[in-house]
Amino acid sequence: MSNWDLMMPGMGLTAIGIAGVTLSYAGIAHTFIDGMHALTGLTLILGLIFFSAGVLEGGISTSNRAKATTLVVLSIALAFGTFAFTLSSVSSIPVFAGVLLIIVIPAVVIAYVAMKIPEYAKPVAGIFILASGAGIAAYVGFGLVGPDTYLISEQPVEEITEQIEEVISTAPVFKISILAGSSVQGAPDYEPDLAHVTKGHIIEWANDDNAIHTATSSVDFGETFDSSMINPGETFQLDTSGLELGEYQYMCIVHPWMTASFVLEEVKEPVKVDVSIPQGASVVQVDQLYYDPTDISVSVGTTVVWTNNDNAVHTATSGSLEQGISDEFDSDLIPPGGTFEHTFNTAGSSDYFCLLHPWMIGTVTVE
Repeated sequence: MSNWDLMMPGMGLTAIGIAGVTLSYAGIAHTFIDGMHALTGLTLILGLIFFSAGVLEGGISTSNRAKATTLVVLSIALAFGTFAFTLSSVSSIPVFAGVLLIIVIPAVVIAYVAMKIPEYAKPVAGIFILASGAGIAAYVGFGLVGPDTYLISEQPVEEITEQIEEVISTAPVFKISILAGSSVQGAPDYEPDLAHVTKGHIIEWANDDNAIHTATSSVDFGETFDSSMINPGETFQLDTSGLELGEYQYMCIVHPWMTASFVLEEVKEPVKVDVSIPQGASVVQVDQLYYDPTDISVSVGTTVVWTNNDNAVHTATSGSLEQGISDEFDSDLIPPGGTFEHTFNTAGSSDYFCLLHPWMIGTVTVE
């Protein structure tokens, strides 16, 4: 007869264990993944031990209740097992199921033979032991020296890191200054207030104030472009190649009274204006032209090319001897026959001179 005092807790522990293991390996309950799968697996094993002891006490029971209970437990195991195999992506579940089968099948066969044909119990047990030993030896042997050495860890493959080079844009830069003191309402803010920019150029806002500012498209509140916060001394660049032609108004989110706009225009043929450094410019002489022409007026986007036609080295450096050197442009040393060119993208007047011969002065006016 079966012992129901052992079978009842065995059934409960087995059902709980099967449910916990299935949920953990299926990835449904993350609590189980973090360690509870070990506890539920132990619960499953203990439940099977109690259940088997209860069923087999006094021999294999042939009562209908024992058979029904066994079928219920097997149905639960098969149902959760199917569920786990269907939904889980954990590769160790087949191994787990195989280990259980390796334990269950010999145990059932040996128990049955021991009860029904006791004189064959030892030979049958010996056969299973030899078969298990042969299987383990074959698994280990093929895993070490077989075609697929699955027991030998693979050498780590050196990860090839793709070197991504930063692409530096060579497009001309149109500079806009956020003027000092622009955070005060009514004070001048962006310079220039209306900029004409050729499509494809890069607009660079430089925060020359001591407060935080932004350059944010006004119509759509930053959908077209938004600099986020530009700290004092920092810059923000906008590539205009992806924008449509037309006028764009922008503002400072922090100080909404600061507004300006720029007009994006079609790409024009590059315009170049030549300035010659004539022969004898290194010597102070009456009626001597040091830059020819000395004063020129050009439009925004024009490139001025200085050509040294003298036999001495010269420079074309923005600024003046009295006010010092500005950071707008500097040719460095232009050797005889050499050239230097600079594109003027901002309206205004720029004085320049030669660092080596400071009496050589000129002016470029950008309209």
